Order: sequence, then structure tokens, then C-alpha cells
Amino acid sequence: MASHSDLKWPFRWDLLLRYRFIETIALWEGRLTTRHLCDTFGIGRQQASKDINNYIREVGPGNLQYDKFLKGYKPTPQFKPQVTEGLADEYLHLMARNNELMNVFESLSLNVANVEVLSLPVRDVKPEVLRPIMQAARQQKRLDVDYVSLNHPDREGRIIVPHTLVYSGLRWHVRAWCEKNAEYRDFVLSRFRGIPDIMDESEHGAESDTEWNTHITVRIVPDPRLNPEQQEVVEMDYGMENGVLEVSTRARLVPYVLHLLHIEPKELAEDSTAQQIVVENRSELKPWLFG
Repeated sequence: MASHSDLKWPFRWDLLLRYRFIETIALWEGRLTTRHLCDTFGIGRQQASKDINNYIREVGPGNLQYDKFLKGYKPTPQFKPQVTEGLADEYLHLMARNNELMNVFESLSLNVANVEVLSLPVRDVKPEVLRPIMQAARQQKRLDVDYVSLNHPDREGRIIVPHTLVYSGLRWHVRAWCEKNAEYRDFVLSRFRGIPDIMDESEHGAESDTEWNTHITVRIVPDPRLNPEQQEVVEMDYGMENGVLEVSTRARLVPYVLHLLHIEPKELAEDSTAQQIVVENRSELKPWLFG
């Protein structure tokens, strides 16, 4: 498929956004209904039906077929993305933005001069892997998966109960109950192998995940070794109020927050101008960092 920058879109922007949404939901959830469009774009059912039919006719002929059992459209075996790249990141970011479609604009070529945005390598996930994970998370069901890790580079069978997808700023993982270890753990999406098999329901949902449901405030301050003038610069850089930046998050996500802020929680950098900021309430966060 040609890149977005090579294609000349014959559609209005509002239609293009809806076609991208149609393609993304159908591919990654395996079921598209007019309700998806109505709820997201605030349009009527007739308009939503017209958009889907126009997509099938003008954009992706042969990509979707109606399934009476699903009561919706599903991707055909011949599905080929036409207005998206067909990457898991497109669906995951769409969900992460809580249906704010800002990210749809970001991945289209606007050719804005004088602005450069760095793009990290995409750790791709196949639709047939993500769909059952999403279904199991929504229905609180057990999932039979093959998973690899640095400690177990060969496939290892596990049964997990996923409840939430998380983007750490660098990669996607799923928070899930692990029956093997009898605890909630993080599983990196790109490390699943094969196609997960959905099983029966489980009692281990998100409400039982203590680390997930514990909310913590991380207090960030300038490195005290900086002189007052330098500390003032850092305070302005991070938009601190009264010399403190407060970041509210889930206890389980504290290490990811600090990683995004380039803070090493275990020890201060030798050069105070290198890290520039430190965690003020380190002792309060200790159980979540080193536990």
C-alpha cells in the first residue's frame, strides 16, 4: 500500500476520519456496528449506515462482510487496510485517548514545515492476538496464551486473566492475573506468541488488583543540589507550583511514570544538572518501586 504521503485523498476530512475509524475498529475488534459510529461521532444511525456502505463501496471493496450472528460487520480474510497502516498502535492509541481522535490526525501526513516529531519504533501486534485479549478483558475470562520473556525465551504456556491495556510511553502491555504465579503481573503485548484461546470466566478481575486500585501522588521537585536560580529554571520547565510537580497515578504505574521523567529512583545522578529533578516522597513510593 502506498504511504499516506503518496496518496491523494478524494474524501473530506470528516469522512476520512470516519473511514479510518471504521477500518480500525473492524480490524482490531473483529466487529463493527453503526453504534460505534453513532457514539463516537454523534451522528444518526442512517448516516452511520451510509458511511459503512460508502466505505465498502468506495474505499475498501471486499474488506468487510455482514455477519448475522455478530449483528455487525467483520473483516474478510482478504482484508487490506486502505486508509490506515493496519498497525496495532493505531487501535491502541485510539483507545488510550478515550475516543479523542487527535491521534488520527497525527498519523496523517499534514506536511507542516518547521516542526519535527520523533517517532519511536512500533512494536507491532497481530489482530488475531489482540482481539481475544480485548474480549477476555471485557468479559473477565481466562486466556490460554504462549508467552516469551528474557528469562524464558522459549514459548511458555500460561493462563492469564487480562483486565487493562497500558501504554508505558515506550510499549504496550496488558495487566493481568497470572495463574502460574498467583498474582497480578504486566505482560508485554509484543511477547505473546500464537493465538490466545479464550476460556471460562474468572473471579480475578481488576477490582481484586490491589496495586492497580491503589492511587499514589508522585511529588517531583528540583534537585536540591542546584542553586536557587537553577531550581527556578527547572520549576518553570516542568510547570511546578510552589516548587512541586504532583503527578497522580496508580501504584503499579509509578515505575513507568519515573521512567518517562528520566528519574532514577534508587540513587541521585552524580551530576545534579544531568537529572535536574528528584522524587520528594521517595519513602512513600518505596513499596511500589522495589517491592
